[in-house]
Amino acid sequence: MKTPKPKFIFSAGGTGGHIYPALATADALRDMLPEAEILFIGAEHRMEMEKVPHHGYPIIGLPIQGIQRRLTLKNFVVPFKIVASLLKARKILKQLKPDVVAGFGGYASGPVLFIAALLGIKIFIQEQNSYPGITNKILSHFAKKIFVAYDNLNLFFNPKKIILTGNPVRKDISIGIPPKSEALKFFNLSENKKTILIIGGSLGARTINEAIENSLHLFAENNIQVLWQTGKIYYDGIIDRTKNINTNHVKILQFIREMNMAYSAADIIISRAGALSISELCIVGKPAILVPSPNVSEDHQTKNAMALVTKNAAILVKDNEAKNKLGTVAVELLYDEQQQNKLAVHIKSSAKINAANDIVTAIIAQQK
Repeated sequence: MKTPKPKFIFSAGGTGGHIYPALATADALRDMLPEAEILFIGAEHRMEMEKVPHHGYPIIGLPIQGIQRRLTLKNFVVPFKIVASLLKARKILKQLKPDVVAGFGGYASGPVLFIAALLGIKIFIQEQNSYPGITNKILSHFAKKIFVAYDNLNLFFNPKKIILTGNPVRKDISIGIPPKSEALKFFNLSENKKTILIIGGSLGARTINEAIENSLHLFAENNIQVLWQTGKIYYDGIIDRTKNINTNHVKILQFIREMNMAYSAADIIISRAGALSISELCIVGKPAILVPSPNVSEDHQTKNAMALVTKNAAILVKDNEAKNKLGTVAVELLYDEQQQNKLAVHIKSSAKINAANDIVTAIIAQQK
């Protein structure tokens, strides 16, 4: 009799910080169990519906959406979309009959993991942040194991369920970044200038972009070149506003797919403090200035950043101070090699490069 193929459902979406850890884990699972069937469930019209198929996995979208913080008619339909998502998730799970459902965050994870728990399917949670959201706190009661990236999550979860793995990152970063000379050539940057990499997350960051735009003259005066990922929303406006000034020292890109090259090219990095970004920065081991977004639940980006700042592993610039302060802090750091070395050593000590494999190994062990 033929042994049935193991079936796995991963639910993740909304931002790269949820999607890329899920994809990295799926890749590790495919390496360990080539025969496994893997399906993703996301939210309709969100970025996972494009990113996941591009990476080679099938995905089904739920009509789920989040509640808007401002007063809007869109919030009126949220309860109906939640019910529709629960019903669709139930239909998918009953048809596929997966062995495991793993949630990595995003709007769809709640309905999918909740229904899986009701159906008696083993569920696992991967919590990227140092402070979990309410959905994962509730779902943790039904989870077999909870994979975390930070210490002290026992304040929110059952300590017996917690496994400290770190956050899974893209394979091209975890296996090592290319030589700096190769990376600079790739982006057509000079080897004779110091380089700042700016990454505001996959969707961009308005405050960081405004601060960098205000600092272009400062970078030029100090012979500094800039590799700048603006994000899709802000790219056209920035190109338009900078067309009449000298930007020979600036490489402006909407999105950087080759992040291993970008990290290698940088002397220092300016970034938001999303969980995935921080995990990648730890592995790369470059000096970092973090500007946490204030527009996230439970202010978890500030908590993520402080987990490094308290170890002298990163510099924090508050979002409301970035416009006037960020450029100056970056220039000062670029010309303080002692501080750079200190930050690099400390941030590297927090790296966890085998997170995806460790998660998959633990899930498979639970199946035996």
